[in-house]
Formats: sequence, structure tokens, C-alpha cells
Amino acid sequence: MTPNSTASLAGAPDRIGAPGNVSQLITPVLQSERISIIDSLRGFALLGILIMNIVSFGMPYEYGLNLELHHEYSGPNFYAWCAETGFFEGTMRALFSMLFGAGSILLLSRLEKRYTGLGISPADIYYRRLFWLLLFGNINAYILLWSGDILYTYAICGLFLFPFRNMKAKHLLIVGLFLMTFCGLKSFKSRHDKLAVRAKGESALLIEKQNGVLTPDQQQDKAAWLAVEEQDKAENIRKKADNDGLNLHKGYFGVMRYVKHINEESQTIAFYHDYFWDALTFFFLGMALFKWDVLTGKRSTRFYWVCLVAGYTAGSFISYYLLKTQIDAHFDPTRVAQSPAADFYQPRRFLIAMGHIGLVMLVYKYGLLKWLLRALANLGQMAFTGYLSQSIICGLVFYGYGLNLYGSLQRYQLYYIVPLIWIFQLVFSAVWLKYFRFGPFEWLWRSLTYWELQPFRRRSPRESSSLSRAVVVTD
Repeated sequence: MTPNSTASLAGAPDRIGAPGNVSQLITPVLQSERISIIDSLRGFALLGILIMNIVSFGMPYEYGLNLELHHEYSGPNFYAWCAETGFFEGTMRALFSMLFGAGSILLLSRLEKRYTGLGISPADIYYRRLFWLLLFGNINAYILLWSGDILYTYAICGLFLFPFRNMKAKHLLIVGLFLMTFCGLKSFKSRHDKLAVRAKGESALLIEKQNGVLTPDQQQDKAAWLAVEEQDKAENIRKKADNDGLNLHKGYFGVMRYVKHINEESQTIAFYHDYFWDALTFFFLGMALFKWDVLTGKRSTRFYWVCLVAGYTAGSFISYYLLKTQIDAHFDPTRVAQSPAADFYQPRRFLIAMGHIGLVMLVYKYGLLKWLLRALANLGQMAFTGYLSQSIICGLVFYGYGLNLYGSLQRYQLYYIVPLIWIFQLVFSAVWLKYFRFGPFEWLWRSLTYWELQPFRRRSPRESSSLSRAVVVTD
């Protein structure tokens, strides 16, 4: 497997027909014309995302985050938490986001080359794709009932990338690092606010203990702190988690009513406070890395060794500090907030994601596990279908309208299910692409974007030579 360059435009006329015949220009992406190593990275990231998402699918969100609730400070559940939180949490999403940013640059560059002189705006196609992605995100959230959907966020954040498509890599990197710094400042402010509530509340309680008279403001400070203390008690968190979890044992429409409220908050308050800045940060970093050929496997072996060793070493050090802080504080949010380590969450994600890139690229550069890279590339080519199918599969496994396993498995037992889903997705994508040009959801997305049904089945096991010379626009 070798890294492929952008799709060839050789032999393409400067102008083909009129704008009304645009659909005649649209041809499917052939496997030989894709950048296979990017597909492999995307498949790798998609499998890694399930490592984190399986916990939210299989147990109450609070149990996934907080070892104190079940006193899981030893045994397989503890080690599973350490691995998932320290090495995978946020890092696979970071890689997925960087690949989305890179994919946007690749798509736009090919659109602009293809439609030069045709009176067709690449922005038109680009924004139509994002519009449909937004719709699919809502389908994933409200119909497939996944409360951790990322497509909605990607669609909205993707709207902001078009003006930056021709920016130099170093400037894209600066924008990405600026946004990362902004995320750190937001984290610092959040920590400061939590500590301020505690400090004011404890001060008011001390005055009251000494028989002092509280001012109205001090009474409010006391009430606010007591409310936080009550909310953060382990027994109250357990009660809330268990009560909420009962909703996921209901039938399809019962689950839909419950998930609706979670998604509404995720797509409004949480989106504007966190997800928007998170996604944009890694979009820009991915765009920079793509322009520097980091994501296409064209850098030196030594470069990828540096990514692997430096990324994993520095990122793991920060992860260790973050995990130790939570354990030492027994997951008390205000005690955790006393540690400045929380401000390094985004750098940690970036560093470990760079380690992931280094790992995959070194396997690729040394010609190892070619069968695995091919399998990952197949899945990466169908990543949209793969992502949505994870929601479908996990919903049927865990929710009340399926096998109803929600809350019945311990943390480590959830990871017995993960490799089964991985194997299914890898095999399914390999078989599917033998007979079809796109994954089913990719085909639907493309057809909606161009508002015309696209070729779906392959003409033969190998595409005809005429198709291999066609002008291609990647997904």
C-alpha cells in the first residue's frame, strides 16, 4: 500500500458542458484514487472511539466517570478505567477531528480544481454536504438515540473552515494552538469559579459557626455551597444515575423521550461552551498537519518515531497526573479543581493523538501488518456508515427495545463486546466494498449533496479503465 496523491485530472477538459450538466462530472472514488493511509487512520480512529463510547452506551454516564460511586479502586474495573481514561479518552476523538479538518481541505482543493471555469462554486457543494451532515447528526441523536453524537458538532464547526482553506500550514497551526490556549483559559476559569463557590461558602459557614451574623450575600454563598455539596455526594449521584438509567430500559419511544432532553442540552449549552471550541481546535490542527504531509505518510520514519515517543511519553505523563488527581480527590469536583492539571486536558489529547499517528505511520512505513492497514482503510472509507452503525448496534445491544443489557455489565465486561463490533465492522466493510463503490450512508449522503442518485454497484471487481481516468472528488 502506498500513499496516493490527489485524484488525477489528466485528460479532463477545461470545460465540460454547462452548469446544468454538473451531474455528468460526478464519478465515484475508486480505491486506487484515495489516500489509503488517511483511510487507515480514519478506520483506526473510528475503532478507538468505540472504546470510550461503549461505556456511555452500557452504563450511566456518572458511573463511567466516577470510580467513587462503586469504589472501583482495584481490580479489572480500575485498570479498564485507567486505560480508557488515560490513553483513549478524547484522544481518538481528537484524531477523528483532525482527519475531518484534513478531509475538508482535500475535498475543497479537488472541487476547486474540478469546477474551474464551470461557473460552479465549490462552496455550494461543500456547504450542501455540511447541511446534510447536520441532518444526519440529528438523526443519529434523535432517531438512532445516541446522546454522544459528534456529527452535529462537526457540521456546524465545518461551516467555519471554508475561508481558511488556502491558509498556510504554519498559520493554521497558530490558529489551532490559539484555540487550544483559549480552551485552557476556559478550563482555568471553570476551576476558579468552582473554587470561589467553595471558598465563599466555607467562609460563611465558619462565620456562622463562630456565632456571627451572615449578610444576605453570605447567606447566598452558604446556600450555593451546601447545594453543591449535596449534589456531589456519592449517594446522591448514584441515586440520580440509577433513576436516569431506568429510562433506557424502556421501549424505543420511552428511550427517545429521555434521550431528547440530553441531546437538546448537548446541542445548545454544552455545544457553545465546550464542543464548538474543542472541534475547531483539532480541525485547524488537522488542516495544518495535512498540508505538512504528516497525515499522508510522506514524512520521514524518524519524524514518526518522534511523534510516537514524544507524543505518548509527554501525553501519558499528563494523563497520569490527571488520573492521580482525581483518585486522590476521590472524584470530588472542587478538590479536583485545585489541581492545575485540568488546564492541560487539550494538550494531553493532542500529544497522545500524535502518538497514535506515529504508531500507525510507522506500521505503514515499515510495511508491517498490511492486511490490517487494508482492513482499516476499508472501514475508514466507510467511516460515516461505521460511525452510524455503532449507534444502531449498541442501541440494539443495550437499550430496552433490544437486548436490554444497559447497566447489567461491569466496566471491564463492556470490553468483551467491543472486539465483536470491531470484527463485524472490519469484515462487513471489506465485503461491502467488493460489490459497492460507497458505504450505504456515504452513497445516500453523496446523492443528497448532488441531488441525484449516484452510481452504487461496482461494474466489475475492478473498475473499468475509463472510470479510473475520470475526474474524482473525494468524500
